[in-house]
Amino acid sequence: MEMKIAPSVLAADYANLESELQKCSGAEYIHLDVMDGHFVPNISIGAPVIKALRRVSGKVFDAHLMISEPQRYIKDFADAGADIICFHEESDGCTADTIRMIKDCGCRAALALKPATPAEAALRYIDELNMVLVMTVEPGFGGQSFMADMMQKVRAVREAAPDIDIEVDGGINPETIKLAAAAGANVFVAGSAVFKSADPKKTINELRKNAEDAAQI
Repeated sequence: MEMKIAPSVLAADYANLESELQKCSGAEYIHLDVMDGHFVPNISIGAPVIKALRRVSGKVFDAHLMISEPQRYIKDFADAGADIICFHEESDGCTADTIRMIKDCGCRAALALKPATPAEAALRYIDELNMVLVMTVEPGFGGQSFMADMMQKVRAVREAAPDIDIEVDGGINPETIKLAAAAGANVFVAGSAVFKSADPKKTINELRKNAEDAAQI
């Protein structure tokens, strides 16, 4: 399975986002954290920023909606240029309907699980999903430490769905990515590890190689 690196714009220099995205030329995805100050205790970017970034990047945009009412905004994010729209199982609204709305907008649908939410919450929708995101920190803030006990959840999803993309988000660096890849993840959100690196291109390549090596174990 292809290993994909998704640098998180949450850790980028917001005053220079176009040049920050240029640092990610070797990555497969760009991860866009959307926070509403309600579902999580922080506020970040919205659809207008994603629309602006779309004009300067051809990368796959992976929009992670940490918001209470995702159904209200799916069309906005699709129109802004999101390729993948990921929402939280713990958010408001019918999960099946939200997945359907994302697909009707022509986007890939992903479902995110907070650390306390079991794998079974995603498995009941697995046939309709393109990706499952297992949070390896509590959502809402960057720079947190990787929660290794979430690897059991990754393994459960991978066992149930051998071909689905499994994303991990939180505390991913060249060491923790090995644990995640060995457990079955293949999409890795990396914020600080990439954007705080002295050589982001080298770091992205190192992350991918470490994931590929660990996945063979």
